[in-house]
Amino acid sequence: TWGSLLQRALYQAEKLHQAADASDGRLVLIRNRAELARFVEAWRQDPQRVAALLATEGLQPIEGKLENVDALYDAGFRIAGLTHFFDNEVGGSAHGLEKGGLTPLGRQVIERLEEKAMLVDLAHASRPLIDDVLAMATRPVLVSHTGVEGTCPGTRNLSDKHLQAIAATGGVIGIGYWSTAVCDTSVAAIVRAIRYTADKVGVAHVALGSDFNGTVHTPFDVTGLAQLTEGLQGAGFSPAEIAAIMGGNVQRLLLASLPAK
Repeated sequence: TWGSLLQRALYQAEKLHQAADASDGRLVLIRNRAELARFVEAWRQDPQRVAALLATEGLQPIEGKLENVDALYDAGFRIAGLTHFFDNEVGGSAHGLEKGGLTPLGRQVIERLEEKAMLVDLAHASRPLIDDVLAMATRPVLVSHTGVEGTCPGTRNLSDKHLQAIAATGGVIGIGYWSTAVCDTSVAAIVRAIRYTADKVGVAHVALGSDFNGTVHTPFDVTGLAQLTEGLQGAGFSPAEIAAIMGGNVQRLLLASLPAK
């Protein structure tokens, strides 16, 4: 796959399919609402299992061709981040040279993603790209991992205007744990950003956006999530609100937005 970003993405997708097939039911690849609903019911009976959902961080794997969105979908991809650390054929990155909005191809891509019930992820998107997507989106949008300007000014952190517009689509905003997202590497900083976002747009639109990817420093790994629960309790969130922030909101979004079957 050295010479093709598309083939690399398809190869990685196949690796996840193989891992799920070899897991004796402990790893379940989710492609639609029905599969997720079945998984949730099974997980309630036996929580020693995990669901996986294929996403791409940036649409550079489509190699500038609309039909390659279909190839990603057929491989199981259900979330499409539009850009990562550079501008691509779809639009501008918050870190890119141009930082522009949707390209003509990008507008076609958004329409195709919505037709196929693939979630649009605005993490790493430039401000003009966010504006363009929100102007044409007819379905909820996701920001999988981000910060907010209200507690931490930054290149890719969301303004109050964007928070409100994303929430208005029915979308969900995942708050990250790293320093440029929350201006510190502490539980208190993460909780502060979550509290700010919830106060601006409501608890129903806030989620965890850890970015546990091995290249950023975070105050804990997945075994330390209880620290975040404790922090949210201290910030005045109720048990039901904490459950929503720590997974319920994402589950609701997926059950409403994934393909039906």
